[in-house]
Amino acid sequence: MSPDEKVDAILFIRPNAQFTLHGDELEWLDTEQDKPTDAEIQAGFIAFQAKVKADEEAAENAKLAAEAKLKALGLTIEDLKALGIG
Repeated sequence: MSPDEKVDAILFIRPNAQFTLHGDELEWLDTEQDKPTDAEIQAGFIAFQAKVKADEEAAENAKLAAEAKLKALGLTIEDLKALGIG
């Protein structure tokens, strides 16, 4: 796991956590939340990746639904752009 991925995982399982990461060494500065274990961080990263994928799929599905609605109305994305909407 890269340092950026580790930060994403930590913030996913401990929102607003205060910490520093020096290479692979995690220094926990948060007094409100417990320091996560390596296993929690790994599980958090897997959950974070799943959420990112689900969010991307939801966005794509919303786009497809919007395009279908436009088509049902006889409109295209170009029509919206011409109106200054898209």
